Formats: sequence, C-alpha cells, structure tokens
Amino acid sequence: MKRRSYATPRDSLRTVAYATPNGNSHFPGPLIWTSHSGLGEKMTLSELRAPKNLVVAGVLLMLAGDFLFALNDAMGKWLVASFSVGQVVLIRSIGAFIILGPMIARQGTAKLFRMERLDLQILRVVVTTLDTALFYAAVVYLPLADVMSFYMAGPIYVAALSHFLLGEKVGWRRWAAILIGFCGVIIMLRPSSAALSLSSIFALVGSLSFALAIILSRQLRGTSDTTLVTWQTLGSLVVGGALTLGSWQTPSALDFGAMLLLGIVSCGAHLMITRALKLAPASTLAPLHYTLLLWAVVFGLVFFNDVPSSRILVGSAIIVLAGLFIFHRQKVVDEVPPENVPKGVN
Repeated sequence: MKRRSYATPRDSLRTVAYATPNGNSHFPGPLIWTSHSGLGEKMTLSELRAPKNLVVAGVLLMLAGDFLFALNDAMGKWLVASFSVGQVVLIRSIGAFIILGPMIARQGTAKLFRMERLDLQILRVVVTTLDTALFYAAVVYLPLADVMSFYMAGPIYVAALSHFLLGEKVGWRRWAAILIGFCGVIIMLRPSSAALSLSSIFALVGSLSFALAIILSRQLRGTSDTTLVTWQTLGSLVVGGALTLGSWQTPSALDFGAMLLLGIVSCGAHLMITRALKLAPASTLAPLHYTLLLWAVVFGLVFFNDVPSSRILVGSAIIVLAGLFIFHRQKVVDEVPPENVPKGVN
C-alpha cells in the first residue's frame, strides 16, 4: 500500500493511504487517513481537493485586495491634494471602523487584548502606521506609479531581512537578485543633490516599513485578522489625530464621505490580503502583488494624467524581475514551511 502525506483543512498533516481492492495505488478507492495521534477517519476526494480550493480562494482574495489597495491609493492622492496627510489618515481610520465594528462585536473586545508577542504587536502597529503616513506624504508630490514602484521593492527587502530577522536561508542566487533589485531602487531614486527629493525618501522609508510589517505579520500568524487590523487602524487614528492638530480644515460632506470611504476600501483590502496569506502559500501570492504597479499606472493615467518616466519604468522593471526570480528560487530551493501549508481558518 503506497502512503503519501497531504495538508488538509482540519489538520496540518495527515498520512493518507490508498486502500484499494487490488492493491494498485492509482486506483481511486476509499481513502483512509491517520493523524499523528494515531486516530483514523475516512476522507473523501472533496476533502483532498479542499487545500487546492483554499489556494484558489487565496489567489482571488489577493488579486481583489491589491485592486482595492490601488484604488485606495488613487483616492488618497486625490484627497491629500486638498487636505493634510494627518486629516486624511484620521478620517480614513474612523471609516475603517465601519467594517471593523461588527467584526469586533462578533469576536469580542476581550480577545483584542489577548495577543501573542506584545512587543512584536506594538512594533507592527508602529511600522504599519509609518507606512501609511509616509505613503500619503509621498503621493502629495510624486506620481502614483512612482511611489508604487518604490513599494514594489518591498518583497526584495523582505527576502533580505528574513535572513537576518527570521534566520531563513538565502542562497547566493537570491542575494544576487536582491542586489540587482537594489540597483533598480537606486535608478528610481537617482541620488544626486539635484534630483533626490524628500518625497522620494518618504516613499523609500515607507516601503521599508511595509517590508518589515510583512515579516512581523508572518511572525504573528496566530493573531486573528480582526485583532491585527484593529490595532494598526487605532495606531493610524492616533497619529493622524496628532498630525491634524493646528491643520484641521473642515471638509464638505462629499470630501468627508470620500475620506470615510477611503477607510472602508483600505480596511477591506487589508482583511482580504490578511486572509489570503492564511489560505495560500506566501510564495504563490507574492508575485501577484506586482499587479499593484499595473493598477497604479492605469489610475495615474486616467485620473491624474501622469505618465511614468523612463527612469521609473526601467527601475521598476528591474525590481519586478529581481523579485520574481527571488520567488522562483524560494520555491525551487526551500521546502514550504509549515506555516505556509494551506489549512482551514477560523
């Protein structure tokens, strides 16, 4: 009898035995699995397909979340042209609670305070707030596609930081790709006294904060989606309120509604991507993140008549190719870690 191991929605690993009348392992007969505890239970073919269905769901959620993020970014650029970054972040955070409120009520407020690794939770709130504020500060003066190109280097930063912060093995090929990706960032920055702008520095530091937030999220997989997004939204609300002091400008009903909608769209995108990362392997989802750059170019052309410069196009192309190679090598060289195995979520 041939034995194989499968990840299933209900347990991290099951040993599956093909029990067939004639002993042929390829015969689609009854499937019996035994867990590590030694308890046996029948598994149907539909149950075996469940992990694949979860991966498909994760991919669709990632694509939808990236689209919403790009839409959120375009709306944010339009709003910061008339209001301060702090005011936009503040009202955006309030709008997010339109979605978070019912989720918090369903989960229970007590669970918000039962968190793993409090130090990492606080650090994650800090870097996600920094990421949000610096992004909006950058798009005040830079085209949407330019800022998004800096953020496309996030996965490259993740690959480099994972070696030092998570102890993950990074081979020489991936280190070469990381260095090439950094060259793409330098091309976009064009670091000279005449060309290097404060907005470019905002975008660079924001993208580094984004990368660090991804690593922290990987370390906090045991925390519920609602808890993670609630605390990062509260962090943005507090910082936005502080930045708004002395710069408040009373918005019209339309502008106020747009800023609330910004929070709804952003919160929906955060929840979609957070859930997607729990349904499908990160190595499968990470390349899809580059669709953000495509949407940024489209929205920039349609809404702001922004055409990316050749420098931005060349730099972003180098970053995308380097990032895709890193993901390819990760799948070829590394075994999929246990936390990336698709499983059922609560």
